Amino acid sequence: MVALQIRDVPEDVRDTLAARARENGQSLQAFLLALVLREASFSRNLDLIRELDDESPQPGPTVEDVLAALDDARAERGQVFGSPEADRRDGAA
Repeated sequence: MVALQIRDVPEDVRDTLAARARENGQSLQAFLLALVLREASFSRNLDLIRELDDESPQPGPTVEDVLAALDDARAERGQVFGSPEADRRDGAA
């Protein structure tokens, strides 16, 4: 394994991190190692998302497309959110 060293950490930052480590029942070393490992895993997730995005032949629907489709489906079934008819069916007054 590799050893990392961080220089010029302000004392209040070190104290805050040490307090968080104590709250989790960890040493500062274990707490910081967990932080570094978690951050590295996020990076791998981002790389995977980018890789999958590059492989997709065409973009998926936008948020607006999904919301419009939901509105259309609800309107077809007469289930418009917040309408008096929908409220009565859902048991609201």
